Amino acid sequence: MSRIDAVLFDWGDTLFESPHAPSVILEYARARNVPMDRETAEAMWRELWEAGKTPEEHAKGRDLSRAAHKQVWMALFQRANARLPGVDEVLYERVMNASIWKPYPDTAPTLRSLRSREIRIGVASNHAFDLRPFFREFGLADYIDAYALSYEIGVAKPARRMFTEACRMLRVEPMNALMVGDDPVSDGGASAAGLQMYILPAYAHGEKRGLERVLQIVDSSRR
Repeated sequence: MSRIDAVLFDWGDTLFESPHAPSVILEYARARNVPMDRETAEAMWRELWEAGKTPEEHAKGRDLSRAAHKQVWMALFQRANARLPGVDEVLYERVMNASIWKPYPDTAPTLRSLRSREIRIGVASNHAFDLRPFFREFGLADYIDAYALSYEIGVAKPARRMFTEACRMLRVEPMNALMVGDDPVSDGGASAAGLQMYILPAYAHGEKRGLERVLQIVDSSRR
């Protein structure tokens, strides 16, 4: 393991958490008087979210513009309309709306601890919206040294350029950077770009994300 001088974080499902999508589905079903139990709602969302992480979906360019973001995600969510008409619009507005996502309980402590170690911190995210305001809203902006956002750079993860550009912004060699994310497909591209990589395990909604492991990896690299 090379010495880690910078950490790149994905945004969604890594530093920030969305509203609980199965609960959104269930609430909408009840409002429409459509019979549905929690297990069905959870299975419906799991199928959609896992499909959204496939290479085929990533290749559609959903994170290069706001128009593409809505078009591609809505097309995916329409698969659920046969079971629950109109749920595509509900999921896009109540789950994919970045302004209502919130940091995990261990996001701020982890960023603060990395800063105390003089580690440079970047956000490398496939997103069609500017994420900076959300970091400011939750008092996290001072911890972030650079933002590599797909809609600004013009390519999306897993493209090598996303990671090499992020490293350039942080003035660090790829071998001395750690990419932390949740998606083996998109975030996994960091390995091909020469970065070290850590894919977060699954977690329970509303709980800590397990980011303390990042601190352990960084500390191990610097001994």
